[in-house]
Amino acid sequence: MSHSHAMALLAFIIAGAVAGVFYGWYAGEAAMSIGWLGSLFLNALKMTIIPLVIASVISGIGSLGDIRQLGKMGGYTLVYYLSTTAIAVFIGLLVVNWIQPGIGIQLSQTEVPEHILSKQDTGISDIVLSLISPNLVTAASQTELLPLIVFAIIFAMALTTIGDKSKPVFAVFDGINEAMMKLVIWIMHFAPIGIFALIAARLGSAGGGEQFMAEITAVGLHVVTVLTGLLIHAIVLLLILFFIANRGIDYLLGMARALVTSFGTASSSATLPLTMECARENQVNPKAVKFVLPLGATINMDGTALYEAAAVLFIAQAYGIELSLMQQGIVFITATLAAIGAAGIPEAGLVTMVIVLTAVGLPLEGIALLLAVDWFLDRFRTTVNVWGDSVGAAVIDRLT
Repeated sequence: MSHSHAMALLAFIIAGAVAGVFYGWYAGEAAMSIGWLGSLFLNALKMTIIPLVIASVISGIGSLGDIRQLGKMGGYTLVYYLSTTAIAVFIGLLVVNWIQPGIGIQLSQTEVPEHILSKQDTGISDIVLSLISPNLVTAASQTELLPLIVFAIIFAMALTTIGDKSKPVFAVFDGINEAMMKLVIWIMHFAPIGIFALIAARLGSAGGGEQFMAEITAVGLHVVTVLTGLLIHAIVLLLILFFIANRGIDYLLGMARALVTSFGTASSSATLPLTMECARENQVNPKAVKFVLPLGATINMDGTALYEAAAVLFIAQAYGIELSLMQQGIVFITATLAAIGAAGIPEAGLVTMVIVLTAVGLPLEGIALLLAVDWFLDRFRTTVNVWGDSVGAAVIDRLT
């Protein structure tokens, strides 16, 4: 879409988000009645994810021409993801050691939800196993993107080896990819209403502004710590954008629609279609867009990683447990790996936090402290996740 059109839409989306906050704040639980509008928008976005990811990865690899290009691009992408995730965890650990939000928190005995406890035994082998799905239809039905991306990469690599027979197949996936992008632009026009409804209904289900403030104040320093860390990391990413990708602030403006949407949906996979469309409009090489972004939405979770590290140390401080440098090192490693292993689902951060807590022997009940405000912080960390992916696409575009 044209630049002026895109900017007008961005203004509407931001207005929708702000209006959603006000409405949810003052209407309280009454705001939940418009939740279905948000679900409709979210479902429309999610509907495009599977065909878009499969088509874009296959068509992206087809456009590389030479399979060695894929190795180069894949290598750079993984290095970028690992290093930015590690930087994020490091920032999280620094901020939480500096602010010390957990000191003096009153521990109330609360329950940890069952679906989080059931993930206790997840280990490294499970993360490797999750790369290959025995049933692609099941993976698609549960929006497990990683096995689908792995399949799409291997399938496209196989296609490149069969000569002329691959041409019509690549053409089909190119066509699907283009059509999906068109569909995403259509859906994008509903973003202002969808995001308004999503935010208002979420605030409403938290009991409106008064109750929400009470919940936030209870763990106020934790919220301050996480938001400070996320802000610092977002600025670090901006510097990477300036100095490594050679892009200016207009790139951030061009990605803003995707960023505000990720704040509204709290899901980096649901926002992926918009992230890809915004990156395309930002003149990022389609090869980078098609390969880097789907992979990023799945394994590059800078915000989540930072949150894990900060939250685990918050829990340790609240329980009065001193973590040695060695144990903080373990937190650093497990949080980096867990963030890469977590799929792009809402609250994935909580599930992977179980892995990190178990690694340093902290009580899992600590998670209950954070549940009340998790959905709120989730939106900010998702926005940073998407920003990390967006910068990644620009960086890989520059390097390859």
